[in-house]
Amino acid sequence: MRTRLLQFALAALAIAPMHGQTIGTNQPAGKDGTYTLSVKSQLVVETVVIKDKGGKFIPGLSAKDFTITEDGTPQTIRLFEHQSLPVDAEPLPPQSADDEKLTLYKRLARTSIAPESSKGNKYKDHRLMAMYFDMTAMRPEDQERALVAAQKFIRTQMTAADLVSILRYSGGSVDVLQDFSDDRNKLLSILETMVVGEGQGNVESSDDASSADTGAAFGQDSGEFNIFNTDRQLSALQTAARMLGAMNEKKTLLYFASGLRLNGNDNQAQLHATVDAAVRAGVSFWPIDARGLVAMAPMGDATQGSPGNAGMYNGTAALATTDRFQKSQDTLYALAADTGGKALIDNNDLTRGIVNAQHAVSDYYIVGYYTTNTVQNGRFRKVKITADGIANATLDYRQGYYAGKEFGKFNGTEKERQLEDALALEDPVTDLTIAMEINYFQLNRAEYYVPITVKIPGRELALAKRLGGEHTLIDFVCEVKDLAGGMTVSNVRDNVNIKLSDATAAELSKRPVEYDAGFTLSPGRYSIKFLARDDETGRIGTYQTTFVIPNLNKVIERVPISSVVLSSQRSDVNAALFNAAHGKEQARNDAANPLVENGAKLIPSVTRVFRNDRDLYVFLQAYTTPAAAAGAPAIATDGKKDLVAYVTLYRDGKKAYQGQGIASTPIATSRLGVTPLSFTVPLGGLAAGEYQCQVTVLDAAGNRAAFWQGQMALVN
Repeated sequence: MRTRLLQFALAALAIAPMHGQTIGTNQPAGKDGTYTLSVKSQLVVETVVIKDKGGKFIPGLSAKDFTITEDGTPQTIRLFEHQSLPVDAEPLPPQSADDEKLTLYKRLARTSIAPESSKGNKYKDHRLMAMYFDMTAMRPEDQERALVAAQKFIRTQMTAADLVSILRYSGGSVDVLQDFSDDRNKLLSILETMVVGEGQGNVESSDDASSADTGAAFGQDSGEFNIFNTDRQLSALQTAARMLGAMNEKKTLLYFASGLRLNGNDNQAQLHATVDAAVRAGVSFWPIDARGLVAMAPMGDATQGSPGNAGMYNGTAALATTDRFQKSQDTLYALAADTGGKALIDNNDLTRGIVNAQHAVSDYYIVGYYTTNTVQNGRFRKVKITADGIANATLDYRQGYYAGKEFGKFNGTEKERQLEDALALEDPVTDLTIAMEINYFQLNRAEYYVPITVKIPGRELALAKRLGGEHTLIDFVCEVKDLAGGMTVSNVRDNVNIKLSDATAAELSKRPVEYDAGFTLSPGRYSIKFLARDDETGRIGTYQTTFVIPNLNKVIERVPISSVVLSSQRSDVNAALFNAAHGKEQARNDAANPLVENGAKLIPSVTRVFRNDRDLYVFLQAYTTPAAAAGAPAIATDGKKDLVAYVTLYRDGKKAYQGQGIASTPIATSRLGVTPLSFTVPLGGLAAGEYQCQVTVLDAAGNRAAFWQGQMALVN
């Protein structure tokens, strides 16, 4: 990834802003006589299991039989529903021979669970069980054992009351392979096509007395990597719990893993956040240790080398192995106990853990209320539910919850988590308006430099008073994924604190703020998701799209060219308000970026709207060597003007401007035969309106040509 440049763009951003929903109180009538109505409320949902002194469920209760208080304040029940699920129901009938010939469901995994419909009772009187496979926390043999157990349950013990969902975490994101369904064919087809061995690059390594002696002269301490991996595993589990929070019913998450070991107090914050998210969502964790009953060798098994230290002889290595194993199970116990579930440990029958979770959810009441305390302070609120007129009744429910927090009260960890959650959302957040342009330029036969340019309207950013001056603070997160494999190939995480003078602060309301970054990618199809957050107000904007990097090495019949950049601004690279790179690093980045030349940077126009009192700059690159190597006629580089290019503007199908042809020669030191093509188009004599811009590149020696067309607009 290349480093970035942030500055004010001189061209106005011609995109109307999109506003999020206002939360507050009723606003007075505006100039046009309209009113703004906003509602601020929070629905709290509790699942209550009530039994008599004999341990039997008590049916037939209504909302009038319950009393709810929050921090001692009585609450009014607005949502009430009874769920009765049979625990002794017969399994689904055996499948026929034809049904056993399962169809492979080839489709992309989703990133969210379908919410409950407000028009129907899709999940009423159904048991919701989500099978969550943490592929990063299981060895291949444990993955195989977990998948076999899940298949056995679905084939022989799944009842008509069960709805099962399949989720997978393999180190990138939490994928919903199958939404809640009672179709055993679908569920089994997904399980049988899951790849054993995924996520093995994230397996935790030990760094204690039992660690293998690899004979390396130097090695990075693995402790910090273990902390990071454990946080990611817990964060993924938190994401899965929030997905399930869309349904009001009681949810069971079956967590298949080969243990999960915390690293002292370093992972406690993420563990607390994961448990809190599950409690809020009404999700119970039922961890299943996929290792089963383990008989450990004192010096470790054949998957690791010998420790090769004194711990082999004094018992320290064997003690460390046992301690590490017990700690990995302790975390599973904690996840289960804190969310109302139960962990299956040291048992080879993994299906038993699924059946235990199945039988634990049979009869409960859903009770919901809109809390009267609307203060978003993040504090714990104690909930008390009593059953009126029922003697010796035992109630099992969530004893309280943490209130939401206003952005201004977030700490650093909570701010980072907000960005992570927004990045994981399938639907974009549109509090801020973001526009982006993506270009590509070939670096060598295998790689392309991909600069992105992002613009945000300055009027949507808040100014903060800091140390006697005005600042605007912006956080940026960007993720690029390969659509073929679904893996993240590049990312950006940056934050900027810009101090503004009186003059630049006044310009902020009129001009957009520009941010650019660069990546090195191979040819292929990619998706990009870019987030920007105003760090003063917490407002977030999302831009998401797909793009293609073509393989120009395969272009033979026409002249291979890069993407075409349209601009109306060149800026000194040292005149930016914020420059992320310095010294030698900045020099390297400027040298790699074809938009930087002689200390000036060409600023792409994201909106392609130009004023007719300014010139239009057009830039692209042509490549001659790849086509010649593929069989096309060779291009001489002896000083002759090999390529001729020109720009044409059309309006309503008629030619409005014809530029003079410019002859160019490939750069002598370039192995690709890179030929920069730069044009200046005067727009003063053209009327305002929409135009079609065409760039024509002619190769007389090779008898080839290339054409590019794009829309643009002129304003007065």
